[in-house]
Amino acid sequence: MPANGQADKDEDGFGSSTLILSRRSALQGGSAIVAASIFADRSTPAEAATTLQPSPLPVAPAHALTLHTTVNGTPIEVEIDARTSLLDLLRERLALTGAKKGCDHGQCGACTVHVDGRRVASCLTLAAKIEGREVLTIEGLSEGDTLHPMQQAFIDHDALQCGYCTPGQIMAAVACVNEGNATSKERIREYMSGNICRCGAYVGIVAAIEDAAAKMRRD
Repeated sequence: MPANGQADKDEDGFGSSTLILSRRSALQGGSAIVAASIFADRSTPAEAATTLQPSPLPVAPAHALTLHTTVNGTPIEVEIDARTSLLDLLRERLALTGAKKGCDHGQCGACTVHVDGRRVASCLTLAAKIEGREVLTIEGLSEGDTLHPMQQAFIDHDALQCGYCTPGQIMAAVACVNEGNATSKERIREYMSGNICRCGAYVGIVAAIEDAAAKMRRD
């Protein structure tokens, strides 16, 4: 009976040998499926990273223009991006690094230069706006080896310490005198309030401006 019963079960497809084969086949088939799914996505790390990266943001095309201006008495013609600031033009294109990039927000005065005789914060001034105008920087203030009276006064009155803000301080101080605002200590302090000296040399700066103002008026 067991033999016949076993035979009957084997014939019906429910025998133990069939079950063993079925389990083995299922396990083998499952392993093959898992392996196939693993190796199907066998991309390199670089490829995977590329796949996961978001699309790059669109880049605005450069807006170039030809600028004609005069810097320290020298005519200049230069190709610039329309978004370039006067400060970046001076420092990066013309190698005039006297004007400093301090706050880059027009709040410290370290970037002060003159445009048509008036002081401006060059970090807030588009280079495109100086087309046909005259720019004066600290490099063009002296005449050869002869210092400008304001430069000499800053030395004489110890109106500087680290010197980082000094070019902007001197350019603003010259404008202060030229615009008629060096008539008293109070007016000088008010006019120069936009130029920050982190070393705190304000007493010397005011004294230097008063001294230079007298010499500049005589000249």
